[in-house]
Amino acid sequence: MIRREISLFLKNVPGELGELTALLGDNGVNIDAITIQDASSYVQNLFEARGKSLKRLASSASYSSMRRDSAEFALIRILTDDPEKAVEMLREKKYLFDSKEVVAIEMTNKPGELARMTKKLGEEQININYVYGSVTTGDGKCLFVFCPEDVSFADKIFEGGNY
Repeated sequence: MIRREISLFLKNVPGELGELTALLGDNGVNIDAITIQDASSYVQNLFEARGKSLKRLASSASYSSMRRDSAEFALIRILTDDPEKAVEMLREKKYLFDSKEVVAIEMTNKPGELARMTKKLGEEQININYVYGSVTTGDGKCLFVFCPEDVSFADKIFEGGNY
């Protein structure tokens, strides 16, 4: 199923994540999945992309500065039950964010399920840019969020649980 993911940068200091999650929770928005990483790894990916494409996107001094400064921030990706409301609240509170479509798939939490899904994407020549998951223990289901290069095609592959 195609869903809207929100990506945002937060200061990497105590209390920032608490403020964000309270903002969402206090306004009735549930977080279905979340991943948090030090933004310096995100900047490192920019360096790698620059090296692969051989395109200079900024000066070396700018890259060094970005790498140093990025450790002060965290890159957060969230999937909520009401992305429109979440975006509205983030905009009102002046958060720096972006959103895009991803594929979210609910599957049984058992060995080999993720392997079957990722193998199927590989067989269809769809590259996965990143993935993260959220596991519950109640009914043995879990939610995995995929950011493939071709969201629409990936969604069609898994339509109706076909994987």
